[in-house]
Amino acid sequence: MNRRQILSLAAATPLLSAGTALVMPKLALADPLEPDEHDRVLGDPDAPVTLIEYSSLTCPHCARFHTQTIPQVKKEWVDTGKVRVINRHFPLDRLALFAALVAECLESNDSYFAFVNLLYKDQNVWARSNDPVSEIAQRARLVGLSQEDIERCISDESTRRRIVEKMAEGRDDLGVNSTPTILVDGERVGNSYDAINEALNDAYKG
Repeated sequence: MNRRQILSLAAATPLLSAGTALVMPKLALADPLEPDEHDRVLGDPDAPVTLIEYSSLTCPHCARFHTQTIPQVKKEWVDTGKVRVINRHFPLDRLALFAALVAECLESNDSYFAFVNLLYKDQNVWARSNDPVSEIAQRARLVGLSQEDIERCISDESTRRRIVEKMAEGRDDLGVNSTPTILVDGERVGNSYDAINEALNDAYKG
């Protein structure tokens, strides 16, 4: 598959928005606040407090959250074993969905978060590029994906369906309608560090 074919496939990816009526069946989860086998978890999976983040890889507010707030949360809460962070995709456009498909190709959580952080750090570059698909692929190769891996991942219908289903679940069951949406032990909080820190303190002591 050449670059022109990859671009065509990316363009064919359905456009998503927070208000889109999705017809995908919901995932059969006992509790959408609990991680499933596909969730990406940062920190100790058994940490007593859970922070869930719904984000879109093309969202500037999400980029700011990942570059400015998450490092503080990681240092003070995740690295100390008190909090686990679950990162879930809520793609607001087809380019965000394309990037999410590539991210999900990475098997280890360490590689996944390294790639996601790289995309947020460089968002102004690749998202505004004349060839964002190639820019995403270039960064994916930096974390170990081959061109063949990338082509396989963006063609993976089951992963695309899972991302859309999880998006619908967040919207319908948890009231997610914007990005980033942050939940601390199921309670929606603001995305500033002060708001999150206060909520984490309350949850941890509670």
